[in-house]
Amino acid sequence: MKILILNGPNLNLLGKREPSIYGNVTFNEFFETLKKKYADVELHYFQSNIEGELIDKLHEVGFSFDAIIFNAGAYTHTSVAIGDAIKSIETPVIEVHISNVYSREEFRHVSYIAPNAKGVIAGFGLQSYELALESFL
Repeated sequence: MKILILNGPNLNLLGKREPSIYGNVTFNEFFETLKKKYADVELHYFQSNIEGELIDKLHEVGFSFDAIIFNAGAYTHTSVAIGDAIKSIETPVIEVHISNVYSREEFRHVSYIAPNAKGVIAGFGLQSYELALESFL
């Protein structure tokens, strides 16, 4: 199985950014743990702060990978283009969030990804990614 974990803006700062919300582990550290635990799965990782690069990556893998686990960060709540890109590909996408977006600001309660995603997992810290991964296995 070939799975992409795709992270959007500011997620490159995990481990440094607002540790009370996002924890103190970097995503690269967490990703290495996932790769060891799921050695039989071909895991790939890509992060960008640029909306168009995220869309390009969806287009690139959206017809050849088995699954995409996507934390679009703030683009979740603003990007119709990312929502359209997910709707346009064949690979199933699960939207993930580290924090419980529904316990935060009102604007975070809207997702342009969710209507085109297989599911949404939010509020379980970095474990949200592993829950998404398990759902595809």
